[in-house]
Amino acid sequence: MIENQKIRAAQVIGPLGEPLGMEDLPPRDTKRWVIRRKAEVVAAVNGGLLTIDDVIERYHLSLEEFNSWQRAVDRSGMQGLRVTRTQHYRDLYERRLRYG
Repeated sequence: MIENQKIRAAQVIGPLGEPLGMEDLPPRDTKRWVIRRKAEVVAAVNGGLLTIDDVIERYHLSLEEFNSWQRAVDRSGMQGLRVTRTQHYRDLYERRLRYG
C-alpha cells in the first residue's frame, strides 16, 4: 500500500541555493567534514532527501553530532558550522536568548 511506502524528495535546495540530489551528497566514506559538506547533509535532512537515520548509518555519525550541525545552521547559518567559531556563535546565541 502507498501509505506504507516512504516518500522522499528527489531533490532539495542545497545550502548555496543549488539543486541537491542523492548523487550530489558527500561520499559515504567522508572523513573530512568541511562546512559545505555538513550544510549539504543538514539541507538533505531538512528537505526530506535523507532521514536522520539515513545520515547516521550512511556517514557513521552520532545523533548528537548531527544534531549539533542542525542547531548550528538554525542559529547562525553555514558560518555556525565553522569549528573555530562554534563557541563564538554559541555565546552570541545564548546572549540573544538572555537579553532579547
